[in-house]
Amino acid sequence: MTEGADTTTASPPRHQAVGEAVRLIELRKSYGAIEAVKGIDLSVQRGEVVALLGPNGAGKTTTISILLGLLQPTTGSAALFGKPPKHAISAGRVGAVLQYAEPLDGVTVAELVRAVGDLYTHSRTVEDVLEAAGIADLAGRRTEKLSGGQKQRVRFALALVANPDLLVLDEPTSAMDVAARRTFWTAVRAYTETGGTVLFSTHYLEGADENADRIVLIAAGRVVADGPVTQIKAVASARMVRATLDAPASHDLLLLPGVQSAEVHGHVVTLRCTDADRAVRELLDQFPDARDLEVRAAPLAEAILQLTADNEGDQ
Repeated sequence: MTEGADTTTASPPRHQAVGEAVRLIELRKSYGAIEAVKGIDLSVQRGEVVALLGPNGAGKTTTISILLGLLQPTTGSAALFGKPPKHAISAGRVGAVLQYAEPLDGVTVAELVRAVGDLYTHSRTVEDVLEAAGIADLAGRRTEKLSGGQKQRVRFALALVANPDLLVLDEPTSAMDVAARRTFWTAVRAYTETGGTVLFSTHYLEGADENADRIVLIAAGRVVADGPVTQIKAVASARMVRATLDAPASHDLLLLPGVQSAEVHGHVVTLRCTDADRAVRELLDQFPDARDLEVRAAPLAEAILQLTADNEGDQ
């Protein structure tokens, strides 16, 4: 068994009722003359995985802080499972990973997780939580000896230990390398398979694209888009064609019908297309050596940039 493991029952069942996990109504937050949040309405259903995206200063962290009861709104209201945030949090129904929270020094990872778990009636075992967070090998490591990415994974373990119904994650994969991010999202998916709800903010758009059921885009303190990932990406209507050519030249590629722009990196070309089907046919006709073709939607980042730019005039 992992060092410091408990012997109590692991992973007690969570609440299975349907309905809203999160409800924000006309949420506003001002700091003097600066209005950081400007009337946000948001509903998250139980079992959803929702990504809260937007540029720096958009109001994401302020919104999350209000949701967790760390800040009071200037006007409007926030509710978790139909009650004020403090009720759900004190009952252990909410786990949070905050970007700048530091684990307590002077203890091992297992000791810290056990101490936090002891605060709740239906907590998970230390061994179970460390395995779920992918840090079983860190059980005996003192917290002050952890790297930035390891500390973030410990924060995730602390968020899981109460066996919450809702996880609220602010930049959860900050400081993690590629392998650690993959392990993290695997753990999040395992959590949601048990009926858990996740609301997270991130600048790693790949994580949002691959793991969110829904994206809520905030710009200048307002919700400017809300829908499935595919719907948000459809805003950037262009499609991308990628291929390998023996002797590509960008000026020749730009002459292909349906091609909006062309990038050449060595033998790899990337075409942004308004008509990808026509562009591919012409590419294969004019460049018979073309191979390794890929056709995909424009990146999520393009849709976000476009939606953000479209709403700059409303600030």
